[in-house]
Amino acid sequence: MRRLFIALRPPADVAEALLDTMEGISGARWQDADNLHITLRFIGSVDRHMEADVETALESITFAPFDIAISGVGHFEGSRRPNAIWAKITPTPQLEELQMRVEMACRRAGLPPETRKFVPHITLARLNSGSGMITDWLHRHGTLALGPWQANGFSLYESDLTPNGALYSEVTKFP
Repeated sequence: MRRLFIALRPPADVAEALLDTMEGISGARWQDADNLHITLRFIGSVDRHMEADVETALESITFAPFDIAISGVGHFEGSRRPNAIWAKITPTPQLEELQMRVEMACRRAGLPPETRKFVPHITLARLNSGSGMITDWLHRHGTLALGPWQANGFSLYESDLTPNGALYSEVTKFP
């Protein structure tokens, strides 16, 4: 069984600029540059047969390259407290279309439908009950603007959970 997801990676200069924002919240678990991505579809743990079916379905996706940009920051909450902070990806019809094509390919491969709404973002840090306040950080980086850069492919990634956080490795690239 492998834990998989489908994502777009930002270029190195955008990743470096995001790394520069990663300070000022005590107890935050900041992402490494190699873990920065825009999730198009989380798959979860699947066996090798399902993985092969997903890869075959993803190979059929075509799209014209399009621009992606970051415009601001935000956070997710769970149990009435923030559990992640992120950089907001400017929504575009092209990104929405690609995400829908990825979702439909996953369904054709036999995966159940994704029930969560697609919120395009790049997670910057995970938070827990011991993490400091995020208000100042959100205010300081609220006007963050990076890009645009061109999306000309996406990848299937494996997520290996370790005591120090998840490690992501590219399984297959789809240009």
